[in-house]
Amino acid sequence: MAQKVTAAVRTGAHQTEFREYPMPEVPEDAALLKMEVAGICGTDVKFYAKPPITDDVIMGHENIGYIAKAGRVFQQRKNVKEGDLVFVEHYLPCFACEWCHQGDYRLCIGTDWRNNPDALRYGYTSAERAPHLWGGFAQYMYLPWNALVHKVPDKVSPELAGIVTPMANGIQWALFDCGVGYNSSVLIQGPGQQGLSQVVACRQAGASLIIVTGTSKDKVRLNVALRLGADHVINVEEEDPLKRIQEITGGDGVDVALDCTAGGGLAPVHLSIDALRRKGGTMLIQGEIQTFPDFPLAKIANKYITVKCARGHNFQSCELALKQLSSDRFPLDLITTHRMGLNDTDTAIKSVGAAKDVIHVSLMPWD
Repeated sequence: MAQKVTAAVRTGAHQTEFREYPMPEVPEDAALLKMEVAGICGTDVKFYAKPPITDDVIMGHENIGYIAKAGRVFQQRKNVKEGDLVFVEHYLPCFACEWCHQGDYRLCIGTDWRNNPDALRYGYTSAERAPHLWGGFAQYMYLPWNALVHKVPDKVSPELAGIVTPMANGIQWALFDCGVGYNSSVLIQGPGQQGLSQVVACRQAGASLIIVTGTSKDKVRLNVALRLGADHVINVEEEDPLKRIQEITGGDGVDVALDCTAGGGLAPVHLSIDALRRKGGTMLIQGEIQTFPDFPLAKIANKYITVKCARGHNFQSCELALKQLSSDRFPLDLITTHRMGLNDTDTAIKSVGAAKDVIHVSLMPWD
């Protein structure tokens, strides 16, 4: 095994520097992951343009790889062995707080880098923090005792496994958090990785109507949405989305509205509120909007709307996502559109945010 590990390090806005780090020692309760695929999503695009912390960071939080070396205790606790292909969640929870005991480690303070300077999370942690390898944009990644590891099913390729994170979010947000199920009607705003994963999750759960909105630059993605199970797609730049939703639903509106626009502003929030049925709908929001002038609280109250907030995934949603990927029920390879090597990290991140035909990029550190 090599003595040095090459990594792509974010050193500033739109800046990547390649560095070598020492191969870490692996104690009995830890492991070393040989990276195979690091998925790139919209969050990477956002944080590459506007880094949330000033420290240098090895990005990469959608990580698939082979267990290269693992201590005896780690293998026993995680039920893995050297050579296994695994998906590693980006959370590194404490397993001691109330949230971890409830199974909601996504809310653990140990993973909350926004409010806890000592938090650990893959793709978000300072590369200065030993043993440095806290992100997937590298040849190897360090797995401490609290790493969350899932075995990848035999029939799932590393590249397809690279979309397990958005797929798990789709299951978590649509099914677990918003209650989408048999005969549900759903509006999904934004046909990116998250939105397309919601389509699959909702169709698998038995939704009877799925509507997906996008813009003119989303033409390829909207077509993929239809092939994955959406019933209708709407280009919001060419037609009034609310009017079209009312036409499709016969004026009834939808049961659930999921905002997956990731920075679409206030318009998607207003559309979610207006597109929901007369009483009792559920809407999912993401934390992109800092302020909301003239917030329509009365309308939300009068329509008896339940508001849910997108916040990662849990262990069960990841396991179900891996089962979904292995089912062959949907042409999920339509989402994994591009693959690039570590030397192309800068181009790979920027292409997810700019190129019209790019949905998900698989960064392959050994290519």
